[in-house]
Amino acid sequence: MTHIDTPLARSVAPPDRQYGSARPDASTTGRPPHASDAILRVEDLKVHFPVTRGVMFKRQFGSVKAVDGVSFTLRRGETLGLVGESGCGKSTTGLAIMKMLPATTGRIAFDGEDLAGFSGAREKRFRRSVQMVYQDPFASLNPRMKVRDIVAEPLQVHGMAGGRGNLQARVGELLEMVGLLPYMADRYPHEFSGGQRQRIGIARALALKPSLIVCDEPVSALDVSIQAQVVNVFMELQRSLGLSYLFIAHDLAVVRHISDRIAVMYLGRIVEIASRHQLYAEPRHPYTKALFSAVPVADVRAERQRQRIVLQGEVPSPMHPPSGCRFHTRCPSAMPQCSRVDPVLRDQGDGQMVACHLYD
Repeated sequence: MTHIDTPLARSVAPPDRQYGSARPDASTTGRPPHASDAILRVEDLKVHFPVTRGVMFKRQFGSVKAVDGVSFTLRRGETLGLVGESGCGKSTTGLAIMKMLPATTGRIAFDGEDLAGFSGAREKRFRRSVQMVYQDPFASLNPRMKVRDIVAEPLQVHGMAGGRGNLQARVGELLEMVGLLPYMADRYPHEFSGGQRQRIGIARALALKPSLIVCDEPVSALDVSIQAQVVNVFMELQRSLGLSYLFIAHDLAVVRHISDRIAVMYLGRIVEIASRHQLYAEPRHPYTKALFSAVPVADVRAERQRQRIVLQGEVPSPMHPPSGCRFHTRCPSAMPQCSRVDPVLRDQGDGQMVACHLYD
């Protein structure tokens, strides 16, 4: 791996694997954002995929409810972590926000404007303002293109390239912003390590000067020793550029380090939203408690004394989700009403929002 000695590279040296909690919290309470400071609002979003049978005459006999009534708000300059086990609908939510998957129902508003009405020039402006960093840093880069062309492509597509000299200077500037050196622009993706490739993906996302970046598990495919460096790149860029992030991940240590608030998903629904301090100090939903109890801690004595919550049974099929609360089939605190009544995501008075009958 090529050694990088730039100011940014030195500033993102990997911290301890536990990541610590050095991030200044931009939302000291978990209160819902006001309309004036919200950059993204998602209301009752549903993304269902039809299930068909037959070869020539396909008939729909059901649907997979990948996302089924998700609502949240993202502030300007904030990082909202979206966590949950595999298959809960995190990535589908991100792709629907990017308009890469059609929403079945619901409303997504960016800067106060409904995305459903975007077309032509308005949609092009939206594409410039919202970018995505993908999970696999190799599959998301064209192996036949040099890094210079990969990073420059968004500028050319949107008519922001300028002259050749200006374009090359801009590409070099973007690479330096993510801790790479300008001469690396003449290399191909296979000549870089996984962490460096992900930095290239981040540079490409920054090319159009977006205000919101959807990060779809951007460090899960990287070595543990590299993950913290890339996470710190995201944080440094946010401080310097004022970016907003929707940070999708399943690694709770990463999410705790980078997020201001965290939303927990289970089977297509959000079950709890709170500031990271609230959520880690006092998780309230039974699923959140079970999820956090599985996270190892560095203190051996504390680890031995900790109560581990082991959930029974399998995650239900998103094609046939349970009635009432979707978690009731595995919940150790389930009550009779949980199987009949679907709980509403309610503010508990301190900004922490929970969808659970224990807090009705």
